[in-house]
Parts: sequence; structure tokens; C-alpha cells
Amino acid sequence: MDEAIQQKVTAVARAGMTSSEAVGFFRVCLGLFYLAGLMTKETLDFKRLDGQYNRFIYQSLGGGHSITSVLQFMSGEKVLRVLESERFLKAYAEHCPEMPVEGIPFLLSLNLGVAKDISGIDALGPVADWIARQKAALEG
Repeated sequence: MDEAIQQKVTAVARAGMTSSEAVGFFRVCLGLFYLAGLMTKETLDFKRLDGQYNRFIYQSLGGGHSITSVLQFMSGEKVLRVLESERFLKAYAEHCPEMPVEGIPFLLSLNLGVAKDISGIDALGPVADWIARQKAALEG
């Protein structure tokens, strides 16, 4: 995780109108960068990678948050408030052009797939439904 990612995540978070909304924007944007970073052929050192993300999260939000909690948030229903926020989508598109808004459903699918692999439970529910609606809208 480099300084540029940190600045982009912080800029997106600042688009939130309340502290709760800003934290949601922060979590989703950071989680999307994390998930996008997994899309590499290189061998990843997860201990180092997670340590970098956790340090940034702690410095930004304080204790009680981690990359694990960010990814859990992104697989739960509360993430939909962020994903359906025009302010979030506008800020994300403006500050993170290297990761198009249209790619968000794919990254969330990746997150749900990892969660399924860990838990053994099928990824069903509001986030999976949202992903399916987004994919259908893009196709049709």
C-alpha cells in the first residue's frame, strides 16, 4: 500500500457528510483497493500486506478496525448504503479512475468468494443480489 492509495481513500472518505458515512466510504474504498491488489500473478505476502493496511486503518480510524473487519463489512448488507450513495460513487470515480465503478461488482464477488471458501457457506443475500443486479444492468 503506497501513499497514493492512502490519499485516494482519504479523499473518498471526506466526501461523506457524517462521520458514519465517511467511515463507510473509507471502508469500501480501502477494501476495493485491497481486493484489486489481489489480482496479480505475483506471490503475495499477506502478513506484510495486511500489516500495511491495518496500520493505515488504525492511524485513520483508531482501534477496533482491521482489514478483516473491512472485508466483513463489504460482505454485509450495510455496504449497500455506501454502494448506492451518489456521493460515494462520484468521489470514487473522481479519485480512483484506475478502478472503474463498473468493476465494483467483480471485486465484491471476489470478496464473497473468499468468504465462502473460508466459511464453506454459499454467498447468498443482499450483497449477492446487488451484484447480480449490477451485472444484469451492465449486460443489458
